[in-house]
Amino acid sequence: MVNFSLVYLGIFSFLISVLSFFNIIYTYYFNLYLSLDSYFYSLILSFSFSLFVLIKIKFKLTQNLDRFKITIYQKILTVIAGYIIMPIIISVPFYFSIHNISFLDSYFEAISGFTSTGFTIFNNIKHIDQSLILWRSSSQWIGGLYFLFSIILLIDIFDNNLKKSLTNFLSFNTSEIIKQSFKIFILYTTLTFVIFMTLSFFNIRSFDAFNLSMTLIASGGFLPVNNLSSILNSNLKEVIFSFTMLISFFSIFLSYNLAFIKKKNINFFQEDIYLLIYFLSLLIIFYLFFNVDYNFSLIFFSLVSSISNIGFSVDKTPSNLSFIFLILTIIGGSFFSTSSGLRFLRLYLLFKFSINDVISHVKPKNVFNKKYFFSNISYEKIEIERYFLSLIIFIITLLLLNFLLTISGISFENSFKLSILTLMNTVNSSIYGIKDFNFENLQILTKYYLIIFMIIGRVEMLTLLIILKKFLFKN
Repeated sequence: MVNFSLVYLGIFSFLISVLSFFNIIYTYYFNLYLSLDSYFYSLILSFSFSLFVLIKIKFKLTQNLDRFKITIYQKILTVIAGYIIMPIIISVPFYFSIHNISFLDSYFEAISGFTSTGFTIFNNIKHIDQSLILWRSSSQWIGGLYFLFSIILLIDIFDNNLKKSLTNFLSFNTSEIIKQSFKIFILYTTLTFVIFMTLSFFNIRSFDAFNLSMTLIASGGFLPVNNLSSILNSNLKEVIFSFTMLISFFSIFLSYNLAFIKKKNINFFQEDIYLLIYFLSLLIIFYLFFNVDYNFSLIFFSLVSSISNIGFSVDKTPSNLSFIFLILTIIGGSFFSTSSGLRFLRLYLLFKFSINDVISHVKPKNVFNKKYFFSNISYEKIEIERYFLSLIIFIITLLLLNFLLTISGISFENSFKLSILTLMNTVNSSIYGIKDFNFENLQILTKYYLIIFMIIGRVEMLTLLIILKKFLFKN
């Protein structure tokens, strides 16, 4: 297990060293010498770790993975370890910056970035040098990629239907994991570039466009400015920006499947079809009922920001709809995306199964269709039990965090909203009625609560379910 964990974490440590190197080049180019040392520290630390891994495994990645036959529980521990260790490396430039940040605040900012949450201890972004703004966005980008890789790594804990929406293979061996991971890296990088070019085309400053592209692809919440409205200063820019946020709502594989549609069956588009219907239905409802009081581009922006778990807001946000936006944030987007949430498809299946179960007591002789729409795949009762368990876990975790934040001195309303946003890895903003929240002045223990639950929000569906399954589901 040790060799496997080192390999997995070493890959991402190397990517962090690459990002550190780019930041060093950036600081040199723009003469930001006061921040230069901090990126050298992170480069040395991350590259040394990755170099140690290369020496340790002797360049036999594939052989190690197959030979040691890593169990799903060992994979889970590796993923959790990554969410604890990688932010330590990311926190180095924050800690050694000129802004006199404590290690706890540095780690809090790093965790917030790596989990793509977006909570920040910086109250005024204008006071941060550009290299650190770039580093914040980079932390979200690498965190989003880590999340997607972890989904592939832990794919065996999910039902076969999710596998069939990704591959025709019956099982995920080492070569298949590497193949799909490489595909994710190419798609993730390409889509980041597409977002950057799209924003740049509509006259958004290159620096802002680049930072926002890394944030949007990861469903993150860090901004390069204090107010997003200073960048999105027209209705057209709001609409275009909203469409770029949708990229993290749908599956990361959607563009790939569309490009090779002749080789794909309907199973590969199953979840995205559901999400498209869900999104269009919401769009129609919001247009019919809420377009009178607000500009529709503003409604469209807030809607997309919520369902994609990004949480961005602009001026004149419809704060009276904050409860609706919180519900949409809880539902979330695609399973194979960087968004969080309980996932629409799972909630839909829970609803469908519940209705069928109620009707079966009235008409017991009826035979009910257990197949997904737009697919020939059937769902099993064990899957419904898993989905129901995930819902119960979310409610219990939400109540626990809400209790901890309330006894920490935060008002019940803010605690409730903050608990949802923490578990959904969504930034606080005016669309949820909790924009001006000061994380820097929180108690030390409260920051630890948020750090722990930001990690839980990213790994809960990948880890807690399988751990409980070991005790609750014998087969």
